[in-house]
Amino acid sequence: MSTSVLDLFNIGIGPSSSHTVGPMRAARDFIENVEKAGNLPKTVRVVTKLYGSLGATGRGHGSDTAVLLGLLGACPRGVDVEAIPDMIADIRVRKNISILGKQDIHFEEETDLQLLPRERLDFHPNGMEFWAYAECGEELARAIYYSIGGGFIVTEHEAEMDHFEEEVVKHPYPFTSAQELLERCGETDRPISWVMLENEKVTHSEEHIRTSLLEIWEVMKECVQRGCSRGGVMPGLKVKRRAAELYKQLSTKAEAALTDPLTILDWVNLYALAVNEENAVGGRVVTAPTNGAAGIVPAVLHYYANFVPGANDDGIVRFLLTAGAVGRLFKENASISGAEVGCQGEVGSACSMAAAGLAEVLGGTPEQVENAAEIAMEHNLGLTCDPIGGLVQVPCIERNAMASIKAINAARLALKGDGEHFVTLDKVIRTMRITGRDMQSKYKETAEGGLAVTVPIAATVVDC
Repeated sequence: MSTSVLDLFNIGIGPSSSHTVGPMRAARDFIENVEKAGNLPKTVRVVTKLYGSLGATGRGHGSDTAVLLGLLGACPRGVDVEAIPDMIADIRVRKNISILGKQDIHFEEETDLQLLPRERLDFHPNGMEFWAYAECGEELARAIYYSIGGGFIVTEHEAEMDHFEEEVVKHPYPFTSAQELLERCGETDRPISWVMLENEKVTHSEEHIRTSLLEIWEVMKECVQRGCSRGGVMPGLKVKRRAAELYKQLSTKAEAALTDPLTILDWVNLYALAVNEENAVGGRVVTAPTNGAAGIVPAVLHYYANFVPGANDDGIVRFLLTAGAVGRLFKENASISGAEVGCQGEVGSACSMAAAGLAEVLGGTPEQVENAAEIAMEHNLGLTCDPIGGLVQVPCIERNAMASIKAINAARLALKGDGEHFVTLDKVIRTMRITGRDMQSKYKETAEGGLAVTVPIAATVVDC
């Protein structure tokens, strides 16, 4: 398996890649397969069951909404975010859904869309099961999907296969570990971004890769701009949006940077808060590599673009390619799913990716880049996923801001050294995987432990 940088960074909607983007893709894939089999005209009922972590925090993460959108035929990249509330309200009021926009069927949410937090399928905590039935109750189709992090989904059959079986596509500079990646860099005397680009060119043209990565950067910028312009209170919890007010403060007191050099960190915090507040309300974001950690890479990229002399589009592309190489190592050798390994797999991985990307564009050697990625992840080990109310608001939004600063510091620490260090990135990735395996499930995106149970929410939860 070889994950493309264009898969790690993909345009979708909030609030969660695993719990929103994944279920939407799975529901759409299921119903499209029903259509391909010629059974769509016969279908009168579709039943969905969301298990484990999806069942536990599905309401807060919009998994129920995502499934309905997928059955309608919507995709995360193209769905009209502003129209979603009306689309879902129409289904619930009429108790009718037009699957793929072609076949109207009756829909009873209580029985046709079940959230089962106490039941779990074998392969992954984020399991989904779909059925399609004919008029007489005949089962037309059944399928199991797993949302494995970052919006990626696998079918039951794919889950049973070896994730790391030999690839059909042969890359000129293959790597499955950070050590192998450094070896490829050494053999070619090229940076990590170049190695990643050459491998990407097996399936995409260089022009397509560059254009797509710059489009991703544009969506990140637009997300920050929206977040900086919208105030108010986020639905679900009585949590005030802070980015707009912080932007106003920083913009009207620009001279503060002359007396306080740490004002730059205020801007980095702003960028991360803006993205994750947009994500929390279901806005358009880029999974990087997940939605829960969507603010870190954009925040550090904004730091590069706005505060590093000589920053340009070539640097943006190199940053994302390098970050993608590191993200691929986490996804394929451990996990980027909060439901599987806790928030260390989301915020930790994103922090590591951002540190690596920044270290490269600041002139770091491959060894220094690997060191930056290692430092960032090492100090996120054991990070739990304990969202209050099952919503990606507290502690998720601030956590992205903190990790963005940590990524910048990790890059700076690495660049002050010569690339030699005691702990390798491969060892840290392995440690993260083991730590996630040992972590109790209540700390892995179930809202059953940590802040999710120590902070009372009865008085603060409002209707979404």
